[in-house]
Amino acid sequence: MYPNVSLLIDGQWLPAASGRTLPVVNPASDETIGTVAHAERADLDHALDAADRGFRVWRKVSAYDRSKLMRKAADLLRERADAIAPLMTLEQGKPLPEAKGEVLAAADVIDWFAEEGRRTYGRVIPARAEGIYQLVIKEPVGPVAAFTPWNFPINQVVRKLSCALATGCSIIVKAPEETPASPAELIRCFVDAGVPAGVINLVYGVPSEISEYLIPHPVIRKMSFTGSTAIGKQLAALAGLHMKRATMELGGHAPAIVFDDADVDAASRMLAGAKYRNAGQVCVSPTRMLVQERVYEQFVEGFLRHTKAVKVGDGMEAGTTMGPMANPRRITAMEAFIGDATQRGATVRTGGNRIGNKGNFFEPTVLTDVPKDARVLHEEPFGPLAIITPFGSFDDVVVEATRLPYGLASYAYTRSAKTANAIAAAVESGMISINHHGLALPEVPFGGVKDSGYGSEGGLEALEGYLVTKFVTQAGI
Repeated sequence: MYPNVSLLIDGQWLPAASGRTLPVVNPASDETIGTVAHAERADLDHALDAADRGFRVWRKVSAYDRSKLMRKAADLLRERADAIAPLMTLEQGKPLPEAKGEVLAAADVIDWFAEEGRRTYGRVIPARAEGIYQLVIKEPVGPVAAFTPWNFPINQVVRKLSCALATGCSIIVKAPEETPASPAELIRCFVDAGVPAGVINLVYGVPSEISEYLIPHPVIRKMSFTGSTAIGKQLAALAGLHMKRATMELGGHAPAIVFDDADVDAASRMLAGAKYRNAGQVCVSPTRMLVQERVYEQFVEGFLRHTKAVKVGDGMEAGTTMGPMANPRRITAMEAFIGDATQRGATVRTGGNRIGNKGNFFEPTVLTDVPKDARVLHEEPFGPLAIITPFGSFDDVVVEATRLPYGLASYAYTRSAKTANAIAAAVESGMISINHHGLALPEVPFGGVKDSGYGSEGGLEALEGYLVTKFVTQAGI
């Protein structure tokens, strides 16, 4: 059922030139289920040459015709969703309905950028003298190197890929070697839709080796990275050294603020659902529940009730609402965070332990009484771990919500329009969702501030990162 995954270079599905492969492991069973081709320098040179030639072809295709090919790829992705979703569950662990939802959402992303790409208008600037025309023209930046993580194997690729194609760029995607099959099937839809050879290239391998070779290479004109803040800073520095454009979507540690006039039951239900989605391996996952003192106990009670109702199991089994974490490293991280917090006085209200000794299953966990010097209040947990903390006043919660260097997503619950407006203005984050969870739609911006990165992965703002602005001024002879 699970394929051995190849590279895509210059329109051909190929093994690595060296023949090397890497194992792919099912996080629910610890079993090796397949292999993925391991790209090395020769493969990267091949991909760079293909991307260079592909760009020269693709940039001449009209935005109208690019859009038609992209829409065809989106239709193919929808048709194949039932076949692709199980591959994602086998390699990443998320429940099958979540995997299928990710595939279908990716098709919507493609459609939206396909249409928005037809509207990357320039403008005419009124001249100061007769007979002069002043034009602003938007042009594709050039071949793109994209680096994507394993938590959303298709979602993280499709945004970068769609932006590149919609604007006339070629792209080399370095997809996650831990979850390679589903992004390969996404890209297969574009190949089968008729995107010319060389426009899309797909490689896997050692992340540091690939990024350190591709980013400085003169063929590459832009890079886009989704991943941890620590790695993102290194890659941003490398891109800056070579004057490469960069879109950086990095880590977060999202505050979720519940004021005492909120619908507390709704807040606890929605926040618990968001917290344990994809086993908490979500960059915009609410991690720090900051609850006003008057409703603190009510919120904790409700959140614990919803947490205990989460059904942990193999994502392929019906009824599972949370699968395993994607790799053993996350188990180690959860145990370290919880051990550090409890040694400093935190209370485990539920969960806190690995489940069994096969697969990467971990109990949905809630901590209270967590002191501010605990590691988990400074580092992104990226797992099924929630921290609930009381606060007194509006000013108190603003201080706590903005204390960390992260600034990706934030959430708030209140029935007061005045409070909603005030907290939206006060919290330092690229996104804030109030009284619902409305982030990550194709048409809205998606990105952070501070150590959470810069640039957008959504909305018309995302396309700007793949376009250069050329000014043309012309006078009649």
